[in-house]
Amino acid sequence: MGTTATPSTSPRRRAGWKRAARLSGAVLVLYLLTAYIVMPAAWKHHERRHASLEGFPRITHTADGIPGDPLNVALVGTKPEVLKIMRAARWYPADPLTLRYSLAIVLDSIFKRQDDSAPVSNLYLWGRKQDLAFEQPVGNNPRQRHHVRFWRSPLVDQDGRPIWVGSAIYDKRVGLSRTTGQVTHVTAADVDTERAKLFHDLEGTGDLASVERIPGFHKVLKGRNGGGDPWHTDGALFLGVIATEKMP
Repeated sequence: MGTTATPSTSPRRRAGWKRAARLSGAVLVLYLLTAYIVMPAAWKHHERRHASLEGFPRITHTADGIPGDPLNVALVGTKPEVLKIMRAARWYPADPLTLRYSLAIVLDSIFKRQDDSAPVSNLYLWGRKQDLAFEQPVGNNPRQRHHVRFWRSPLVDQDGRPIWVGSAIYDKRVGLSRTTGQVTHVTAADVDTERAKLFHDLEGTGDLASVERIPGFHKVLKGRNGGGDPWHTDGALFLGVIATEKMP
């Protein structure tokens, strides 16, 4: 009996295998480039621009050690640059918390007089009260206002400019603290809205070189501040880099 020859692989099938092999090779090369060259370089560039925020506090505290407002914003720049961009955004430096200014805000609240620089209460980070505080009045009554506190962190960027971490909060009315019974501002729970408001105003100045949303900064997404007011967040922190002035 004669033997039956095994049919050879068709040219079309061989061509298909070659295309599949080339595609697989291209995918492998792309993966290796991305995983071992592109992504590490991107992370190194990110770390050069902004020092890691790992280990940063997430919550401020009152003088009595009670948890205060959550941190939700940060700026990279020198102190004069921060002061300049905040004023350009129409956020004004708050007066120091003294008896004189405290009485003034009480009178302004009673008579509904606008106060662009009413003091804010002291909160603490790294064992010290805020280094800078700004506010933006709402109408003619200081009972309602936007405000933010900033602390200079120990970290600097590649140009030696400090990172200022802050807490942007909205005061919706004057009331009694749920923890101490003292007269204080009652704050709005949605701190993300105030975070967005601040950065909307900052971006409007044209003086931000970049803005980065850092997700997962907060693992705990809700709580209460030193006055007992609730807050909640999506967990992100907004980081803005102030543009450096070009030399003439």
